[in-house]
Amino acid sequence: MGNTIVLNRNRENIKPLSMTNTLTEVFLEVLVLSGSMTAKTNREKELIIWLAQRDQEVVGMGTVGFDIDELPWTIDDFTKEKEFLIEVLENAIGGQVWIKLNYEPNKEMVVTCLEHFKKMILSFEVNDVDEQQYFEWTEGNDQDETPTVPVGYPKCDRHNIFLSCHGCLICNKEY
Repeated sequence: MGNTIVLNRNRENIKPLSMTNTLTEVFLEVLVLSGSMTAKTNREKELIIWLAQRDQEVVGMGTVGFDIDELPWTIDDFTKEKEFLIEVLENAIGGQVWIKLNYEPNKEMVVTCLEHFKKMILSFEVNDVDEQQYFEWTEGNDQDETPTVPVGYPKCDRHNIFLSCHGCLICNKEY
């Protein structure tokens, strides 16, 4: 079992990104590390928190694949959001955050996935945005004790990454 990220069902020119569960963990950790270092605005922080919520240790192995249009995009800020994710991906590909991992991943495999994901983000267009995804995600479930987006955008003291409603993406794997 693994995870698949899909650009858009109407696009056949870019294949889905399929990864093993382990590769998915590394892929997300590198993205969240890079994004947590890069994010400045609340929207940027929310995009990284959304990615951090794809935590297999909490939600289950092989259940964190997604369609690109499920990300919490907004039409008004789409260009900025897209540019931010490209910057996050470029920093992750560049390896600046790799030293923060407590293990040595297969860099070639991870970079290949990051580059494929970057190609998907570059191909995603504003007319693909489904803002309802953002509203549903931020409204969350009123019955949950923990808000979907933690108030104040706290970071993990150990890993300096944004916490999601599940806690720290990296700590959850370590314990």
